[in-house]
Amino acid sequence: MGNPGAAKRPVNVTVSSHLLEAARSHDINLSATLESALEIELARLRRARWLERNAKAIRAYNEDVGKHGSFGDALRSF
Repeated sequence: MGNPGAAKRPVNVTVSSHLLEAARSHDINLSATLESALEIELARLRRARWLERNAKAIRAYNEDVGKHGSFGDALRSF
């Protein structure tokens, strides 16, 4: 996902005090956790946008397969 060699920049974030205390008590690396959470959220948003932009084509493809079958149907043995 991420680029381990990418330049890092300091930022200020606000975190609930009880979450911060719990994270520190479990030796959680806040920077790594934030980066991981951001990568997951960005991937989710990119997927949602891709699906939204391609919904018409996906719908058309599914309708075509529903009417005419899949290209490999004749070659399937199951």
